[in-house]
Amino acid sequence: MIKLSTIWPAWREPARTNFPGILMAVVVATAAMSLAEHYHASAMLFALLLGMAMNFLSTEGACVQGIQFSASTLLRIGVALLGVRITFAQITALGLLPIAMVVLSVALTIGFGILLARLLGYRNRFGVLTGGAVAICGASAAMAIAAVMPAHAEDNVKERATIFTVIGVSTLSTVAMVVYPIIVTALGLGHEQAGVFLGGTIHDVAQVVGAGYGMSRETGDVATIVKLLRVAMLLPVILIITLSYRKLHVAGPSGTSLPPVVPWFVAVFALLVAINSSGLIPASIQQSLQTLSTWLLVVSMSAIGMKAHLKDFATVGFRPILLMVSETVFLAILVIAFIFLAR
Repeated sequence: MIKLSTIWPAWREPARTNFPGILMAVVVATAAMSLAEHYHASAMLFALLLGMAMNFLSTEGACVQGIQFSASTLLRIGVALLGVRITFAQITALGLLPIAMVVLSVALTIGFGILLARLLGYRNRFGVLTGGAVAICGASAAMAIAAVMPAHAEDNVKERATIFTVIGVSTLSTVAMVVYPIIVTALGLGHEQAGVFLGGTIHDVAQVVGAGYGMSRETGDVATIVKLLRVAMLLPVILIITLSYRKLHVAGPSGTSLPPVVPWFVAVFALLVAINSSGLIPASIQQSLQTLSTWLLVVSMSAIGMKAHLKDFATVGFRPILLMVSETVFLAILVIAFIFLAR
């Protein structure tokens, strides 16, 4: 029998060195959640901005290791726990046409992002990151996709791209929450069609809920289910990205380590979807896990913000903004076209 006394020494030193940085990330996340609740805005965006104001903590001192742990390991745990939001019953209840719409819109939006990124002079991976964030579930998708992408030769390039994507997708999602219900009304869409449009186009889950239920209960129900189906697309997209970069490793220099075929947090995500679909998770535990997932993602975003340097964004320019706005408009046009073709 394994004694706790033999396990604790191995964990004591990492826990001691990580604690200050994790504590600071939690403090920033708490402030961000409070501001988000008060102003009805994105907690991720507040966490990022507040974290960037605390950037000095990540350069030296006792918090450095804990901030890195929060930005990596806690991020992956938070993404894995997103699986408790989804069941197979929610997906099949939509019917074949909405499922086909979501699958096609996610694939085409990411493809459009890659193509436009190339035309604008960026690497494919930036198009995958921004396109995936727009097509799937906003800031959460951006962080999950970034977690499986290999680091750039310059250490801060991937982090800069992730931070920009989170800022952009959170801002666009907030704008969409206000503007898209106006578009829905102007197009004369019914409750179900309005829900399909809002759930199929707005980036973040919170903004989908706000826009949908702001119109009607029926619209909110449909919008939420369609949005959760988009969240479910996170699993196959991450698997495809992982396999793609694994193939590049194989073609690359000998001696480089291969990424796992299925990252551990993706496997946990899939397992939780399956368990949740079976009804084995009580409602109270399910709600607790969803809350924990939200908190872990906000804490990790605080840490990512702490690792950011404002001077790195001074040279961003117009092209990345054009990329994300174009992806957002492209997705909206796709969903509108589907709705009118399905009438």
